[in-house]
Amino acid sequence: MRKALITLSLIAASWPVLAQTPAATFQIKALTPETALKAAQAALTSCRNQGFQVGVAVVDRSGLTQVFLRDRFAGAHTLPVATDKAWTAVSFRTSTLALSDETQAGKAMSGIRHTPRMLAIGSGVVIEGGGSIFGAIGVSGAPGG
Repeated sequence: MRKALITLSLIAASWPVLAQTPAATFQIKALTPETALKAAQAALTSCRNQGFQVGVAVVDRSGLTQVFLRDRFAGAHTLPVATDKAWTAVSFRTSTLALSDETQAGKAMSGIRHTPRMLAIGSGVVIEGGGSIFGAIGVSGAPGG
């Protein structure tokens, strides 16, 4: 009986430590390829309706490209530019337009403009919902971001 009480006491004493141990795994929410494609198609259609030939990239939450669509007459530059805008938005967890303002010369965050692939110009937006970041979308080829 005494041995059982000592064991229970030790378990009870260590309970706060055990309760604070982080989980060994975690779950994330991710875009399906079908959802990424729908987002890219919607952006392409919107730009086309405004008379712009663009490239659209959708990246997952890790910055890996899931979908890229380029309209018939969009320039060759639209592939890397749209992809890097999406990568920048998801990597820094904010729109590229906001980063454009925050990383101007002389500002505290101006140094991150030297990060490879970082594009601090408009048209890169995080895709999020319900408190989760799913990825980002970037568009290249339309004026003004």
